[in-house]
Amino acid sequence: MAKASFHKGQRVYVKPVGTWAAIEHVLPQWVKGVEEPLKIQYDVGLGREFQAHELTAEEREPDRPDLIETEVWRIHRAPNKMRPELQDARYPFPGTFPVVVTDERDWGGWRVPMAEYDRDPERIERQSRMIVNSMRLLRIARELIDFSKDQPHETAPQLQQLAQQAEIVLQSIYRSSTTMAAPDSIAAE
Repeated sequence: MAKASFHKGQRVYVKPVGTWAAIEHVLPQWVKGVEEPLKIQYDVGLGREFQAHELTAEEREPDRPDLIETEVWRIHRAPNKMRPELQDARYPFPGTFPVVVTDERDWGGWRVPMAEYDRDPERIERQSRMIVNSMRLLRIARELIDFSKDQPHETAPQLQQLAQQAEIVLQSIYRSSTTMAAPDSIAAE
């Protein structure tokens, strides 16, 4: 019994000919009374049928995971070793400062110089919460874009405009550094 190794439309390398081709037809050879085909041949438009051992599938590089789906950022409170005396009321979390970490080992992430934190601790705390929740906002933006594309007639014009703006933001995030737009160009739109 034979199982199909390739499917219609799949790009394969044809070894006897030494070229790439797309499978046009999958041709099973059936025998009466048997539920599965005895052998399967493939028509790739080169004048004859080929068997599976004469073809090689195109190797695709594995998809990289999407950062929006895989990254989880969180706030890690680090003790303020340099200035432990900071216990007054102007600090939201006395004796600590926020560190936004992007992995489970608390290595990578966003850190703030102590002088910057001393200047306005509430602002730094707010920024850290913004950074941590940015991935959630990106997921919401992607869902808004998908919804407006899947159901364009049921999406209000205001939502379609928001989806277009969200798409511009996501494109600017995923654009390579060589084609990066100026930072103020998105804010102006």
